[in-house]
Amino acid sequence: MLKKLLSPLGRIFGLFAILLSLSISGNSLYAQTTNAEISGVILDVKGSPIPGATIKNQKTSKVAISDGNGRYKIAAAKGETLVVTFIGYAPKTVVLENQTQLNFSLAEESDKTLNEVVVVGYGTQKRSDVTGSVVSVPKARLSQLPVTNVLQSIEGAVAGVNVTTTSSVPGSQPNALIRGQNSITASSGPYVVVDGVPLSKTGGSLNDINPNDIASVEVLKDASATAIYGTNGSNGVILITTKRGTSGKPVIRYSGYAGIDNLAHILEPRSGAEYVQKYADFLKQTNQTQTKPVPNNGELAAYNAGTTTDWIAESTQQGKIQDHNLSISGGSPDVKYFISGDYLDQKGVIKGYQFNRVSLRSNLDINVTSFLTVGTSLFLTSNKFDGGRANLLLASAMSPYGQEYNPNGSYKIFPMEPELLYTNPLLGLNTTQISRTTNINGNGYAEIKFPGVLTGLKYRFNAGYTYFPERRGSYVGRLANDLNGTASSFNASTNSYTIENILTYSKDIEKHHFDFTALYSSQERKYNSTTAGAVGFINDELGLDNIGAGATQTSGSYRDRYGLNSQMGRLFYSYDSRYLLTLTARRDGSSVFGSNTTKYGVFPSAAIGWNITNESFMKSIKAINNLKLRLSYGKTGNEAVDVYKTITTEGSVRFPFNGISTIGVIPNNLGNSSLLWETTKTANIGLDFGILNNRISGTIEAYQNKTSGLLLKRSLPIITGYGNVLGNIGKTTNKGLELTLNTQNFTGKDFRWETMVVFATNKNKITDLYGDGKDDLGNTWFLGKPISVIYDYKMTGIWQTGEDASKQDPTAKPGSLKFADLNGDGKITGDGDRMILGQTAPKWTGGLTNTFHYKNVNLSIFIQTAQGMTKNNQDLTYGDETGRRNTPAEIGYWTPENQSQTRPALSYNNTLGYGYASDASYTRIKDVTLSYVFSQNLLDKLHLGSLTVYASGRNLHTFTNWVGWDPENNYSSRGSGDWTNNYPLTRTFVLGLNVSLR
Repeated sequence: MLKKLLSPLGRIFGLFAILLSLSISGNSLYAQTTNAEISGVILDVKGSPIPGATIKNQKTSKVAISDGNGRYKIAAAKGETLVVTFIGYAPKTVVLENQTQLNFSLAEESDKTLNEVVVVGYGTQKRSDVTGSVVSVPKARLSQLPVTNVLQSIEGAVAGVNVTTTSSVPGSQPNALIRGQNSITASSGPYVVVDGVPLSKTGGSLNDINPNDIASVEVLKDASATAIYGTNGSNGVILITTKRGTSGKPVIRYSGYAGIDNLAHILEPRSGAEYVQKYADFLKQTNQTQTKPVPNNGELAAYNAGTTTDWIAESTQQGKIQDHNLSISGGSPDVKYFISGDYLDQKGVIKGYQFNRVSLRSNLDINVTSFLTVGTSLFLTSNKFDGGRANLLLASAMSPYGQEYNPNGSYKIFPMEPELLYTNPLLGLNTTQISRTTNINGNGYAEIKFPGVLTGLKYRFNAGYTYFPERRGSYVGRLANDLNGTASSFNASTNSYTIENILTYSKDIEKHHFDFTALYSSQERKYNSTTAGAVGFINDELGLDNIGAGATQTSGSYRDRYGLNSQMGRLFYSYDSRYLLTLTARRDGSSVFGSNTTKYGVFPSAAIGWNITNESFMKSIKAINNLKLRLSYGKTGNEAVDVYKTITTEGSVRFPFNGISTIGVIPNNLGNSSLLWETTKTANIGLDFGILNNRISGTIEAYQNKTSGLLLKRSLPIITGYGNVLGNIGKTTNKGLELTLNTQNFTGKDFRWETMVVFATNKNKITDLYGDGKDDLGNTWFLGKPISVIYDYKMTGIWQTGEDASKQDPTAKPGSLKFADLNGDGKITGDGDRMILGQTAPKWTGGLTNTFHYKNVNLSIFIQTAQGMTKNNQDLTYGDETGRRNTPAEIGYWTPENQSQTRPALSYNNTLGYGYASDASYTRIKDVTLSYVFSQNLLDKLHLGSLTVYASGRNLHTFTNWVGWDPENNYSSRGSGDWTNNYPLTRTFVLGLNVSLR
């Protein structure tokens, strides 16, 4: 185990050393000086010690942290400057004389949060000046949670951002939705920007960004904040800023954790005895004569021997996860650097699933002259998902008396032979599966500050390039039930560049403050792919390594290009820090739109803010520390159209002509040369507040989005040769309320307790479809109703023995599902007896975080909830297979004896296709983290700058009425989806360590 761990770490440290030598070679470091030891205590104005305060020697950049009693020690000499800081308190600066003992008293700073700088897109602003809806993700969730994707840190922690984990496959990315769904079929995911350069639409994903490298995450939600991204802003924007170097001696940091994964909830199949009873009940209910105790002869041997197989246990394993991150940062006043390397390895809880990520990052900033600064942000991420996988769907269907192995030790293909419907769930482990991606990303900038009369004017040039190759390959042979052997290979690459010219001007004239930003940018993405496949191999020896050995060959290739040109202007004005105004307009031209259009659109927005607490009449109201009202209105776009969908194309097909295989063409896509983007108009009102020395602070916001020109497919008569065509038709509205509340419940000498509450409601509806005032029943789109609903029969129970079903459902028998006859015609049909049973999106979401501090011990408990959503339950829908497969013990069935009112008889065939709509609401103990920060006295002895150890648990328990694996999981039934994503929620426990060297 140690050898396996050290090997990847060795590679990381080796690459890390190379990057370090390249980045800091030639840079002069601070000379060592002989310093005296200064000690003392950090107190508040009441005389209580402040643990965790930072004491920094500005000359040497040495840093010390006060212990649980507020005490500190730091090396410093006469004439050097010590700066003491702590969140919520005004900093204090002292120039040393001949002291060796020095105490500090810090006063609370009520407007500390208001002076924080936040990223707003193409620049930064003080929080007190922000007029749009911009939310910063709490720093604690970015630095203190062991997550593989930053979206896992955001989940439940930001009001209005709904992050769902539909599958826990290692390396998979959660889905994120900001302020609900505006579009019906177009993409609704947020636009992601990293260090000012788009990550979205470059082929990569947030999986490529190491969470340890992230310094801050801002979420832009309203039109005032997102309109600067034009056609990409309608679904919100996530801005990520990575860590950068600071002046001072090098600081080396290591953070790592290791832990275990288990399935959070197991939907246990029936035991041997329960399986035998189910089969007997099935035969009885279907009026068949039972001749043997089990359905198949292949099960008899194990039944007679009294041996059973736990197929869930055979298909799963102890999951493991480890992550190791090493970084170094520092520099001189003119050259600053941050370099990091990270190795993540995850072994899934289902056999064969795994994820391996190696990432390297180098951020560099150089002050070339007093007016010119240049810098780079470089990263490389390699993701590896290789390996054949066990099939959890088949594992849950296997008979406990099925045979797992052949006499020679190989997997038996049909464990329940002669049953051929279900194969061994472990056959995937005998296949060759390759899935790898690499993200090579290089961004650079140059910034010029103009002097003299042009002071305040800056020009910045950004350039970013991304190369994203990906490779997938598969070989399935005899041991996996493919007697011919089938191989496939896929190789693709995405090349993207972004060029931005940004001009900013800042000016103060007495009480007037102006900030102007202008942008001209260009983006391009080129994608190409090749595929190869073959069937018919004489053996399985070479497989994927020699596709040319297959008897029947297939191949293909594809290429496309996407381009975007943009201009943007933004003006911010404030008067006396009381009255705020932001005006923004962006003009985008996208290559994906039709030739009959200009391809350009303008997206304006306006916002005003009023810092009420800065008014003279508020000075006497000491209890209110912050009160700001914000109003905004604007327009954004959604260009979610695939490349070349606005032009008519034809596809190739091979067909016989005169006995010869000939290539021909068939209709493929009917283009719409007048197609444009979806347009969303957003109104937002927000109130930021802080009272009682900011012990209670937060934000209340309400918004309404109106989207028009939806990108929908209009059905066409099949005689045209095309089934549909994209058009700008339909409208939706989307509104909601959001609340964020932070409270300091108790602030004592040794004990502190803080709480954060987030709450959000969202309601969308379709207001128009095709302009004819009619619903689209086939797609279950209804005017005046939510975009995504469950439309089905209304189940009222189970028909029991002796009940007369003839007047309501003549086809029903005892044990059949009982449905409401909504139109009263005496029969159950799809024409008039279906109704909207619920919506698939939650009606409201919330999160509750309680953080407790006792001296050096910290405990954080985060609870997440999503309420009011309905989903069809695949775990309850087994069609007519109940007589041939095992079923979960948790899911019962009707018999004349138990007279169930929720589950049908085994003989029921569900001919109406009822989806078993179920309440998918849940409340989850999402994560609990216990940490210990070591005292400075001990760190001095160990020659360390900081040391924190922690234990963390995620997905500890879920409170729900859902019957199945998990209400958040999208579970596919046989033949209805991708079984490889049938990977339920996992529970994780880790131990972690964060340490820095001084």
